[in-house]
Formats: sequence, structure tokens, C-alpha cells
Amino acid sequence: MTQLDVRPQVGDTGSGVAQGEGGADGEVRGKGLGKGSVGLVGSAVLGISTVAPVYCLTSTLGSTAGEVGVQMPAVFLAGFLPMLLVAFAYRELNKAMPDCGTSFTWTVKAFGPRIGWMCGWGLVIATIIVLSNLAGVATSYFWLLAGEITNNPSIAALDDSKLVHITTCLTLIAVATAISYRGMTATKGIQYTLVGLQLLVLAVFVAMAFQKASAGTFDTGLSFSWEWMNPFAVGSMAAFTAGLSLSIFMYWGWDTCLTANEETIGSSKTPGRASLIAMVVLVGSYLATGVAAQMAVGSGTSGLGLGNPETSANVFAALAGPVMGPVLGILLFVAVLASAAASLQTTFIPVARTVLAMSTYEALPASYAKVHPKFKTPGRATVTAGVATGAFYTVMTLVSENVLTDTIFALGLMICFYYSLTAFACAWYFRGELRRSVRDLLFKGILPVTGGLLLAAVFFKTLTDAWNPSYGSGSTIPGLGVGSVFVIGVGLLALGLVIMVVTERRSPAFFRGEVLTKSTPSLVVED
Repeated sequence: MTQLDVRPQVGDTGSGVAQGEGGADGEVRGKGLGKGSVGLVGSAVLGISTVAPVYCLTSTLGSTAGEVGVQMPAVFLAGFLPMLLVAFAYRELNKAMPDCGTSFTWTVKAFGPRIGWMCGWGLVIATIIVLSNLAGVATSYFWLLAGEITNNPSIAALDDSKLVHITTCLTLIAVATAISYRGMTATKGIQYTLVGLQLLVLAVFVAMAFQKASAGTFDTGLSFSWEWMNPFAVGSMAAFTAGLSLSIFMYWGWDTCLTANEETIGSSKTPGRASLIAMVVLVGSYLATGVAAQMAVGSGTSGLGLGNPETSANVFAALAGPVMGPVLGILLFVAVLASAAASLQTTFIPVARTVLAMSTYEALPASYAKVHPKFKTPGRATVTAGVATGAFYTVMTLVSENVLTDTIFALGLMICFYYSLTAFACAWYFRGELRRSVRDLLFKGILPVTGGLLLAAVFFKTLTDAWNPSYGSGSTIPGLGVGSVFVIGVGLLALGLVIMVVTERRSPAFFRGEVLTKSTPSLVVED
């Protein structure tokens, strides 16, 4: 049955204008994106693809085991908890405001333009960093796979040439940008294939790892223990925080389901449901893979052990042959390449749509608010994100490989920064509704605030640890005696403040709160 709901939400200020289609000051505005392009399954696939589970596992499985040892599965669960709690905040905010600006739009509505602008900046810069890393991983696996297929080590060695590596990387970025530019329909079709492939190969790897473990194929293998699920058994708080930061990174990207909300069928409810589906698939995949790999080869620091520093940065490259054999092992290389390539493409969705929303609400230059008339995509924002990614990766690679590695560690700071702000924004925006029912108190207040506090704690603990030059790659800034991760993380946030000050001079209306106001009541029709 259809009923009228007059809760304080965003929309037409009581004038009868449909939510998200108006253009008056204070309203959530329509962007001109292609409506109804994605359903529930497609939205969940986009979230899984952006996270890139196979890529995340190969790049962080070993590092996490190196930090926390056999408690690695417990840390995967611990990282899932705050993400799940924040996902509830995203779901509730999306019901009230299905806007592609997500964290930016919602925090502006809750806390005002400046905090909202910085939250949007945190999302944008985090996405640029991870796009750069995805492109680099996809490039390395492209040449590694080429060498495996041709059985020619000299072809795989081409990746060692910076010229070849950067050229290949820029080509992949250009291709991913072009696909994203052509719209959600083109993106969705490719994603079904790439996500299905990587999950299938991952399932085969898990099955074969369990088989090797039961047969006792490797001397370093371990027998399963429920103690692996106990996060309190981690040796130190510093090790637990480092492992948790890596675990949180492994779940980052599920909110792409929400940034595509204006293009999703049932924009107020479907994205929230899709994000929860994506989270369940991810935590199941991570736990199964972590337990299977640990039982097969153990978490030691020698041989095939997951904690071996010589192989921890790329675990699947070391385990593909021993676990799956020379033929099926190639499929694991294909899966990592597919995972990185798929995520490289879909990760353009949140950054382009956040920039589009910021421009629509006059928080960035108006030129970024243009939507392609045929493809219904934020064309200029997508291309700009591609150019920025290519430039960032090229400069970082030429300067130092350690600098590029440390930017990935700094990524955890950005993720915790804008996720925690969004969680707090949920409780503050709905503060007038928290006493209305137990459900509202729980899902709009207690759970989001708990998730926000957990992520804020990780943010400040990581910031404290990153001051030490030994954190991350172990590099430091000459003359400062401070770790590179700390300088990069704080420096990127400071850069956002500078850009915000410059933007405020060019667009004072937004920062005076005249464009997107904190509270605008609307008449919303609900099922």
C-alpha cells in the first residue's frame, strides 16, 4: 500500500517536485545520469568488482599474516565489523537521499559545507590512489601472464623496464576510462564476466588448497584451530591495528553500489541491499581463502609460508603453481589480472560521480557537472579522473617505488576518514528520529556511531604509528625524521584544505550554505 511520509528529508521543499529532480537551492538535484541502468544483482556485482577480492587477497593476505600470524582470519572478521556497521549508515542515508554524491552530499546535509567538502575530497583522493595501484598490479600481471603463456621469462621481465611498465599502465588506464565513459550498461556487461571468472577461480584455489592441506603436501601446513578466530590472541595492539588497517582496505569499495544509486532501479532501497550482499560475499571469500591457504602452507616467514617477506606482497604468484599445478595455476594469474582490470574500470564510478555531485552543487567548477548526452555519464569527470590517475602513477613510479608503496598505506587513513564521517553524519542527520522506534535507534544511531568510532580509532592509531619512519616501506623524509606514510597522509588532507580555500573564493554560495542546506523537508512517496 502506498502512503505519504513527511519525514525531514531532502527534495522539493513541499512544492510537489519529485525527489532528486529539482534544482532550487537546498534541494538534492538530478544529475542527468541514465536512470534504471542497474538492478540488484548488477549493483552487487559492481560493489564486488570495485573491491577486487582476488587482487586484495594476493596483495594483502601475506602482509596480514606477517603482522598477526595465524590470527589472520580473526582480523578479516574484525575488519568486516566496522564496514558492516558503516554499511547500515549508508543504507539509511540512501533511503532518505539517493544521491550519487553519497558521503559528500550526506555530510554536507548533516554537518555543513566545509566538513562535507573534505569528506568528498577524502573519497576522491583515496580513489585516485587505489586506481593507480590497480593499474600497476594489472600491468605487472599482464606481463607475468604473457611470460607464463609463452614460457619465456624474458617477456615477463619486460615489466622491469620502467618505460614498458608505465606505457602499459597508461594504456590500461585509457581503456578503463573509455569503457567507463561509455556508460553503466557497457560497464555492467563486462563486469558480470570478470567478477564471475575471479570468484570461480578463487573457489577452485580454495578447494585445491584444502585438498593439499588434508594430504599434508607441504611441511609448513597447519591443522585448523578455532583459536584462529580469536582477535584477542594477536601479540600486540600495534600488530592488531596494522592488520586491521589492511583488512579494512580489503573491504573498501563496496560503497560503489551507493554511488550508482541514481542509475539503479529502486534507487532508495536497491543500492543498500546490494551493498550488504556484496559485503557477505566478500567476507565469505576472504575467510575461506585465508583458512584454506593457512592450512595448506601455514603463516610462517620461510618457504611458502604466507608471512614470508619475499612473497607476501604477491602471495598468489608464489602459490599458483604449488597449489594448483602448472596448468590451472595460469588461471590464478588470469583471475588476478581480471580482478585488477575489473576494479580499475568500476573504481571510476565513485570518483566520477562524486566529482559530478560536487560540481552540481557548486562545490567544484561547473564544467564537471556536464553529462554526456548519449552515454548519460559524467564524461568530463571520468576523463579527468583517468588523467589524474595516469599522472599520479607516472610521477610516483619515477620518483620512487617506496613512495608509491607508502601511498597505499596512506590510503587506509583516507578510507577511515571519510567512512567514519559518513557514519557520524547518519546519526546526526536522523537525530530527531532516534526515539521513534527501536529500529531507528539501532540502525540510524547506535550501529553507525559504533562503526564510526571504530574507524576513527583506527585512523588516529595509524596516524600515531605512521609517525615512526619504520612504518610502511621504512622510508623517511630527509631532515624531518618522520615516516613517509605520515607525511603523505597528512599532506594529502592538507592539500584538500588548500584546494577548498581556493574553491571557496570562486564559489562562495556553496560554502555559505545556500546551495545544499542542512535540512529541507519534503513529501516522499514510499511503498
